[in-house]
Amino acid sequence: STGGWRGASAMYRSGAPTSWAPGSMAAIRTFPARAFSAVPPAHPAPTPNSKMQDEFISGTSAAYLESLEDQWREDPNSVPASWASLLRQMDSGVTGTDLSEMYVAAKTGAAPMALSTSNAPSSQSIQESMRLLLLVRAYQVNGHFMADLDPLGLEVRNAPVELDPALYGFSDADLDRQFFLGTWQMKGFLSEDNPVQTLRQILNRLREAYCGPIGYEYMHISDRDQCNWLREKIEQQERTQYSKSRKKVLLDRLAWADMFENFLSNKYTAAKRFGLEGCETMIPGFKESIDKAAELGCESITIGMPHRGRLNVLANVVRKPMQSIFNEFKAGPKPAGDQRAGGSTYTGSGDVKYHLGTSYDRPTLRGGRIHLSLVANPSHLEAVNTVVVGKTRAKQFYENDTERRKHMAVLLHGDGAFSGQGIVYETLDMSQLPEYTIGGTIHIVVNNQVAFTTDPKYSRSSPYCTDVAKCVDAPVFHVNGDDVEAVARVMELATEWRQTFGRDVVVDIVCYRKYGHNEIDEPMFTQPLMYKKIKTHRSAHEQYCDKLVAEGTLTREEISQMHEA
Repeated sequence: STGGWRGASAMYRSGAPTSWAPGSMAAIRTFPARAFSAVPPAHPAPTPNSKMQDEFISGTSAAYLESLEDQWREDPNSVPASWASLLRQMDSGVTGTDLSEMYVAAKTGAAPMALSTSNAPSSQSIQESMRLLLLVRAYQVNGHFMADLDPLGLEVRNAPVELDPALYGFSDADLDRQFFLGTWQMKGFLSEDNPVQTLRQILNRLREAYCGPIGYEYMHISDRDQCNWLREKIEQQERTQYSKSRKKVLLDRLAWADMFENFLSNKYTAAKRFGLEGCETMIPGFKESIDKAAELGCESITIGMPHRGRLNVLANVVRKPMQSIFNEFKAGPKPAGDQRAGGSTYTGSGDVKYHLGTSYDRPTLRGGRIHLSLVANPSHLEAVNTVVVGKTRAKQFYENDTERRKHMAVLLHGDGAFSGQGIVYETLDMSQLPEYTIGGTIHIVVNNQVAFTTDPKYSRSSPYCTDVAKCVDAPVFHVNGDDVEAVARVMELATEWRQTFGRDVVVDIVCYRKYGHNEIDEPMFTQPLMYKKIKTHRSAHEQYCDKLVAEGTLTREEISQMHEA
């Protein structure tokens, strides 16, 4: 064939006139230049070498492009989608100069609209493209309502009508039809060099990005650059895949969190501890966030949190000696190594242990060190928020951290407290004031879906407990608490957001509470259906072990060796 890249490259090498074989490829003009006539010229003028763009099609790349076209003719699915789309769209009469101009226009962003070389798009195709753009936006805005967030599978959600392709005039018969979306000067799905796709491809990409184990809320943000930054992260074609070594790290961290809770449950069965069972994935996610923060230049993190999960955070994140924690359950004298000159030698009793804080210089996976400080808190859970923000601001002030990237704050919340306590809104509302800002706080919500004992539909008017955060244009990432890799992914994303834009961000870990409010309560009295389900539900640790074995990452023997190490 003399058409396609073979014809273009031959013309480039010889400078001789050539024409495209009719029907070989359909051409798309992606720049606002002169209009082509419906009938291509019989003898196109030769293309001088000076008119060709070396980096687009040159003597060195011609052979590769010709082989690419040959592959495409044998099997259209054997080449990248963007190349296949271009090869499908090229038509007769396109000269080397035209190709070069198209390339320059696409590269410089001067291609707002695509025009066919043979005829202008019909009104029907324009309307279909507009309806498709509305469908894409609907998923960006409302896709989180169909995300797989509830690990128990108890929440029944009706799909928003905005996500139904039928609303936009599409049916099952259109799934394998090709539609023109164009390429736009924005990030994410619509920025790719893949202007023509089937409806099935479009829906699969949107559902993968917005309806998986993570639900993203960010389209309420008024800043275009911030939206584009998030859109690029969320809609990237190649999903983040963890390597075998990273998965082993996640499993190890998850195992420590799970086994710690199991030990306390078996050893101190009658003691209140406000355990983290049902949200153990928060621990490896938190550690991933710390590693990412250190990588991005953070030197210290000040942490505030309620009772729920505090002992696990003390032991596995801030690394308070477990001997000290176990001793506090016995309410005896402090171990000799914990006694300080002039200080009390008594550990206290009752609920003191899950009010305490500590600090530690923690090494990170990437070879650095970061200082962690967990602030002690009173029983009024969210009262610690302003203390943490104030302490972080003081560190920034005294160390001249004017960019507010070296010292950051992390606040953990319960779902009921985040939506119900006024100090949460007050802290958020002051977060961007010049004399109060700390360059953004990472909020982690341990969302057990019942707060103390109440169904969400009886405890708040908003769909999510995190909706109050939208008042300051904070993005909200909802994530299934049984998916440790998804939790780790959004925690890293939240840290990148904070370090990039210096604004608040919320991670809503949708999970469950395995036992009662304080282990002594009987939850079956107030939530019988939920706790009937919880009794048969396998832990995130067990599920992740099964997943790694099923995908061939680890064997049962390797997992057992990790647990015994």
